[in-house]
Amino acid sequence: MRPELLSPAGSPEALRAAVQNGADAVYLGWGAFNARQSAKNFSDAEFADALLYCHERGVRVFLTLNTLVTDRELPRALDTAAEAARLGVDAVLVQDWGLFLLLRATLPDLPIHASTQMSAFTTGAAKLLAADGCERVVLARECSAADTAAICRDCPAEVEVFAHGALCMCYSGQCAMSALIGGRSGNRGRCAQPCRLPYTPVGGTAGKKASRYPLSLKDNCLASSLEEAADMGVACLKLEGRMKRAEYVAVVTRIYDRLLREHRGPTAAEAAELDRAFSRSGFTDGYWRGHTGKEMFGTRPADAPDPKELFDKARAAYEKGEARTVPVDFSCSVTAGAPCTLTASDREGHDVTVTGPVPEAARTRALDGAELESRLRKTGGTAYRCDTVVTLVDDGLSLSASAINGLRRDALAALTEARTAPPERRRLPQPPPPEDTCSAPEPLLTVSVARREQLTEELLALGPARVYVPLEILAEMDALPAGETEWCAVLPRVWRDRDEDMLRSWLDHAKTLGVTGALLGNIGHVPLVEGLGLNRYGDFGLNVFNSRSLEYLRDKGLQSACVSFELRFSQIRDLRKCLPAEAIVYGRLPLMITEHDLTAGGVTALRDRTGAEFPLLTALGRRTEIQNSRPLWLADRADWRKLGLAFARLRFTTETPAECVRVFRDYLTGAAPEGAFTRGLYERGVE
Repeated sequence: MRPELLSPAGSPEALRAAVQNGADAVYLGWGAFNARQSAKNFSDAEFADALLYCHERGVRVFLTLNTLVTDRELPRALDTAAEAARLGVDAVLVQDWGLFLLLRATLPDLPIHASTQMSAFTTGAAKLLAADGCERVVLARECSAADTAAICRDCPAEVEVFAHGALCMCYSGQCAMSALIGGRSGNRGRCAQPCRLPYTPVGGTAGKKASRYPLSLKDNCLASSLEEAADMGVACLKLEGRMKRAEYVAVVTRIYDRLLREHRGPTAAEAAELDRAFSRSGFTDGYWRGHTGKEMFGTRPADAPDPKELFDKARAAYEKGEARTVPVDFSCSVTAGAPCTLTASDREGHDVTVTGPVPEAARTRALDGAELESRLRKTGGTAYRCDTVVTLVDDGLSLSASAINGLRRDALAALTEARTAPPERRRLPQPPPPEDTCSAPEPLLTVSVARREQLTEELLALGPARVYVPLEILAEMDALPAGETEWCAVLPRVWRDRDEDMLRSWLDHAKTLGVTGALLGNIGHVPLVEGLGLNRYGDFGLNVFNSRSLEYLRDKGLQSACVSFELRFSQIRDLRKCLPAEAIVYGRLPLMITEHDLTAGGVTALRDRTGAEFPLLTALGRRTEIQNSRPLWLADRADWRKLGLAFARLRFTTETPAECVRVFRDYLTGAAPEGAFTRGLYERGVE
């Protein structure tokens, strides 16, 4: 079965380009809550017109509501979804857990697609999202063909994968680099693309051979793997590019549509067209093939010209008229003494019948079936093409050409109305907001460590309420240091299905050491720890941005949750804390987690053009987590203690054991910072 070809529509022109070149569906932004705020997007009138234009031509429309939203924004986001549902949008893409919860409760008939920014890359995550009501799950771009096949095999929801276009260096939904460096949040649709800037590796043997752009990936291209994806059950192939020109959308959509129709890979000429339309030193299918490496990286000069001839040709094609038409069957009856009738039918089950004038007796030449069919077939200038015509014409009758033409126009208008009629959808009352039952007068300090040697008696003697230790470290320990605290295993933010037996065995071992809690940073962790008897605490990777997200995680069995460090203090204060809430108040905040090993050759950090150095930490599977250049420091501030938080975390990464102890003591006494530091986003917030 052919997978759905889903094209980007960053503007009305791009939408027309996609539809006229073979897209089965388009995704677009309307309103304030989509992950491409810099795209042109759609006005109210343009959005309504887009739905009519697409549905008339049999193309589905998906609305991107895939950003994090605050408590104040949730009602407006919900209203946006409700209006889109009323107008007939086919589905909405969602990232935010709170909005997801409200959509299921209030718009139960509106299909929901789990955005790639939900960071789903395991079967467990996909099945959980399907059970929660997602019709489709958009997988992380980093999933291999084997990963995807396993998820397709076991997930009852449809699976969507990115087939072509830009690759983020970080797992979608987990990038805070643009937010922390420039205040423009990728999780709010404002990414400034810092991964496309130059960086210098620090330490090790990288030297002059290292790329100046170690975070800039080539564009993805699965044009040679479409049949493989179809065979494993992928339901939808997505083309990235809402920020691209309409001509780019036309070229890429046309080629992918042709490859799907003809069940083949690209010719050399087609591959060259894709490259000319846009590439960064070529393309990559490394993730799909299950490997990483320097061949996946590439750049594109800022002043690279567009391919004028190719784009002019593409634009001329989609502007000249209807290249995409809907087959229609006509059945026309012209009988004596009765109004003529015309029935129009499409392939989707729509049948409409219209009536015209009563035919007159012929004075000269009588109407016959051949002439009637010839006139009915004149559908030029419409979105339809006549496939078959059945006529019943009594002898000796006359019907004017204008009457036949009017009959055809009325039938096609009625068919369009039927094809574009929005489905009936309910809007139910919102459930009452969660009660704030877990606000605390002042938070207890917790600590997380990145290295075993940071776990010292001196640190534990200071009395942290919880100690978070990476599961990989616990797996190598025979005993825990003495200390009155709750020990919690930090589950790896990124893993795969094949790792889960090992992770569960490590958790079983951790329990024998005295570990009683697990820190969950991904929705796929929920099924992973099911039945293990561990307390479940949510980490920052779950992107808790509003009170309803806390409610959603509470319903998933979590007993506390760390809120997003992109929230302002005032927003954290106003959360209705139906779960005990935690915030990071010290440490190098994580900017990215990437599938690539950036530490190869002993590299310890990346240095940007300003001289700022971003330390690198190794994660499970030789992945890399990039840390901020300066630690967050709030010890000398009193406001974070008055937000209703139950816990406040000191996040230790590159610190020495002695520095960990000093920082903890400074937070107990309210000391001023030493050296370079940042206040994070708690005051200035993000765009």
